[in-house]
Amino acid sequence: MFESLIGLVAIIALFVIISRQQSRIGLIERELGALRSLVLSGAVPPVAKPAEQMAADGKAEAAPVPAAAADIASPTVSEPVVQAPATETEAPAGEPVSGPWSTGEPPKAAEPVEPVAGAKPPGKPDIETALGTRWAVWVGGIALALGGLFLIRYTIEAGIFGPGVRLTMAAVLGLVLVAGGEFIRRTGFKVPVQGVAGAYIPAILTAAGAFILFGTVYAAHGIYGFIGPALAFTLLGAIGVATIAAALVHGLALAGIGLVGAMVTPVLVASQAPNPWALFGYLAIVLATTAVIARMRDWKALMAAAFSGTGIWTILYMTDAPGVNLPAILFIDAITLAVLAFVWLGGHRDETAKTFDWPSIVPGLFVAFSALGLSVDPTFAAAGYALPGAAILAAMVAVALYRPLALPLLYAAGLATVMIYLGIIPPTSIASDFSAGALGVDGLPVATSNALTLRIGIALGLVFIGAGLWAARKFAASSPLRSASWAASGAVVPLVILLALWFTFGNLDRDFVYAAVAALMVVVFAGGGEWIARAEEPSLKGGIAVSFALVGAALAGLLMLHMAFSSGWTTILLGAAAIVPALATRWRSYPVLGWISVGAVIAVLGRVAFDPTIVGAEFLSTTPVFNWLLPGYGVPALAFGFAAWQLARTTNGRPRLAMEAAAALFALLAVAMLVRHAMHGGVIDTGPMTLAEQAIYTLIAIGAGAILVAIDMRSPSSVLRYGSMAAGVVSVALIVVRHFGELNPLFTDESTGRIPVFNLLFLAYLLPAVAAGGLALYVRGKRPKWYSAMLALVAALLAFAYATLSVRRLFKGEFIGLWSGLGQLETYTYSALWLVIGVALLTAGVWLKSQVLRIASAALIAIAVLKVFLFDMSELEGVLRALSFIGLGAVLIGIGLFYQRLLTSAAKEKIPVVEQ
Repeated sequence: MFESLIGLVAIIALFVIISRQQSRIGLIERELGALRSLVLSGAVPPVAKPAEQMAADGKAEAAPVPAAAADIASPTVSEPVVQAPATETEAPAGEPVSGPWSTGEPPKAAEPVEPVAGAKPPGKPDIETALGTRWAVWVGGIALALGGLFLIRYTIEAGIFGPGVRLTMAAVLGLVLVAGGEFIRRTGFKVPVQGVAGAYIPAILTAAGAFILFGTVYAAHGIYGFIGPALAFTLLGAIGVATIAAALVHGLALAGIGLVGAMVTPVLVASQAPNPWALFGYLAIVLATTAVIARMRDWKALMAAAFSGTGIWTILYMTDAPGVNLPAILFIDAITLAVLAFVWLGGHRDETAKTFDWPSIVPGLFVAFSALGLSVDPTFAAAGYALPGAAILAAMVAVALYRPLALPLLYAAGLATVMIYLGIIPPTSIASDFSAGALGVDGLPVATSNALTLRIGIALGLVFIGAGLWAARKFAASSPLRSASWAASGAVVPLVILLALWFTFGNLDRDFVYAAVAALMVVVFAGGGEWIARAEEPSLKGGIAVSFALVGAALAGLLMLHMAFSSGWTTILLGAAAIVPALATRWRSYPVLGWISVGAVIAVLGRVAFDPTIVGAEFLSTTPVFNWLLPGYGVPALAFGFAAWQLARTTNGRPRLAMEAAAALFALLAVAMLVRHAMHGGVIDTGPMTLAEQAIYTLIAIGAGAILVAIDMRSPSSVLRYGSMAAGVVSVALIVVRHFGELNPLFTDESTGRIPVFNLLFLAYLLPAVAAGGLALYVRGKRPKWYSAMLALVAALLAFAYATLSVRRLFKGEFIGLWSGLGQLETYTYSALWLVIGVALLTAGVWLKSQVLRIASAALIAIAVLKVFLFDMSELEGVLRALSFIGLGAVLIGIGLFYQRLLTSAAKEKIPVVEQ
């Protein structure tokens, strides 16, 4: 009780001191601002003459003195301005004294100094200067500190003095070093050599003295037991705080030494009954003192280190203490946020110069981590600490709202909230005990899911929505990135909370209550986006913050559809919802609207990938065409096409191209799924692929390529151009792999049908040949040459395969598998057929001026020649062998005559006619 009272009094006194320091800092800043304005304007304040000269001259006013170049020199990082107190023995009043590792201006030269003959120009000091100035001072300071410790050790080993005398001598040595450093500083110590300000002797002597004093107090407590824990703790803390305070005149390095000593003090002092209030009260004093000093010198690294030390002690206490004192944790978190908001970020800082202050990242992480621990740790959650944890998160948002530079607090609070509520979502494989109200994996609890969690989630969601939209509008014109950060947190965090609460407490099949909440969020986010857009510069630009708000509205709409409707209706309505942002482009040209339509495409693709049957295989009707597949794929295809048409007339750009591609894709998917449904008797997710089904898919792909080419010629689009070529390449790949390979009835012995002409061969080979050939003709001059040549070649191969397989069916019947053998007449027929096809291809190639067809005819005739000489000669007998060779010879001679006449006609056309 006594320690708590002392801590309370100390904290009150601390805040009084801080308030007084804040007023002084404000006064100094105003004076410095006035001086800076004078310097920048070129005006120089008059310099008063000494009193004796004024009396002698009898003049009251002073003549102005031109400013030296050193007066307006740029500040350097390594040379601070330290105002020494006025004494008779020190430098003239107002002359700055350089200190190490701190910002400030270099000393001002009173009079210009004539260069000495032979002197080196100012620049980088040589090795002699470095050895004699910097290194000597550094090593000397370390030697003094170690010498004090070695002296104590020697007296212990030699037994010269007792422990009390040794400790007294060490303390006296430490005090002498500190006093010596202060004496040298006050006597006007300066560093005349350029580049050696880091070897600031007063600071090094003070650091060595502080080091020896730390060791002395620790030895008096930890080794000899001369003083108790309370006195040791107080002395070590006082030394640390005093060392930090001394950094105001000695530089940043000394502040770092004092901070390290102050943060290590609780480790050095052991106690049988540790008091958390004493620990955190002490840390609050150290943190506040450090913040005041760091604020005066703008030492960001020192401030971040102080926040880190306080945060580490808080986390260690929460993880190691047997019984955590919740008020103590809340106290230190509140002190941390207060120091950040009122001390470090207080005053007249320019909050528009940058987006955030990087030292505030450290308290954001540690405070958010403590709130996360209070909310998700089973012990803390069982004790009811989730509500204080939520209060800490809300306080972080409030500080970030009050101090715009503390934006990292918003990120940390949002991340912690998301982690908390993602943790309550039950996994797919859970061992649930609903009677006890617990959810877990393998019997282990995941997180506490109760009414308090629900209420806290609602409250935090409202906090993030309100603060996020309000701050996004406030900074929309001045800081777009900061505005976007607030808008993103105001959308993402509430949506995650809603999703987690629905998964945990709602009905996953259909829940109209949560759907109503999601619909309300759609309205809030959409209205918030418009509200933010009206505050932009220029107005209604639709920047990043507006985009985040509208994307939040779209995601809330997605959740609403999943919560309110069944699987089939969700897919259909989600596809139709792509029209809404496209139509909105008639009134607002926000770039994000088109991409929201693309997001609807991605969502529908995800749904159909998860469940291609739209409503589930057990609920899909077996009725051909008129089943859930038609609206499940057809409605999104139509909606995407309309959205692309609308975007082409308003915003245009890449979203329009994506919507065009999506419309074409879903149209193909609709036809393909209906075909598979019909071919498999209403079942689309089982059964092997047949050649007839594959033939339909191939025809669909070829037809899609032709449609995309036609649309592209009417409304040019890179998506349509490359999409049409992709459809052609895919169809060719399907033909090569499926038609000629794995589904070929020669290899599978699949039934080709009983009808002579309109059978499987007609569907799988002749129709695709006609389609590919027609597409090759249509794209000539509209697509690259290789593309039309590829289609023409595939068409010729399909026609060849159809003719060959038809001949075999004529001889073998319905089943044409290879293992049924070859007859002599069948073998001869193949030779004659291939020659006829070769001549036909040659004629078509000449007529169409297609080199690909002419080359294909040459290849086919070459194959026929090889067959006659290699196969027919050994397999055929009698008249068939003779007819085979006679027919081959006649055809080859005819082809030769044909080419000769063709070349002769071409030559005559090139020779000009000469009149006699």
